[in-house]
Amino acid sequence: MAKEKQVKNIFLSASVPKQGREYYGTEDVIAIRDAVIALASVVLANPEYHLIWGGHPSITPLISLVLGRYGLKMSDRVTLYQSDWFREIFPPENKDIGKRVITEKLDTMEDSLALMRDKMIRDNEYEAAVFIGGMGGIFKEYDSFVGSHPEARVFPIASTGAAARVLYDKYPGKFDNRLLTELSYTYLFKELLEL
Repeated sequence: MAKEKQVKNIFLSASVPKQGREYYGTEDVIAIRDAVIALASVVLANPEYHLIWGGHPSITPLISLVLGRYGLKMSDRVTLYQSDWFREIFPPENKDIGKRVITEKLDTMEDSLALMRDKMIRDNEYEAAVFIGGMGGIFKEYDSFVGSHPEARVFPIASTGAAARVLYDKYPGKFDNRLLTELSYTYLFKELLEL
């Protein structure tokens, strides 16, 4: 009897910083967009992989675009986590995601986000985490991820700027130099994830 292959979960932590928020102006918006699309394309091209992310409104439409390209809308190949705190401003592309986990709305936005992050990171096993662009939440998700999944690989894509670059710079020598220098994101993710 053939052994069933284990699905490999990839965690994505990403956003485009908004004006007036931390790291705004340090991001490379085109690089963030290109990196998210490349990661989703590489992961979704391989049925052994599954993409999980928190539904930032600057990221979910990009993943929805890739799902449409592969004819995978409403599939179980991705999981979107969102806090009910943001229900009134969910992007319309949420409807294209087959598996959605909506976490409880608590008393404050910060508590609601903390609950969502905790469930998203701790309730799943992961092969790797990819950090693209982003704001202060990147650091919370990084700390939680490495604490919960110390054996998983971690890739802050420094070339996208913003919090991912700060994270990369925070640990000199820890990360592969290609995370800063390689701009062919499809190639980079195929190499990093060994696809």
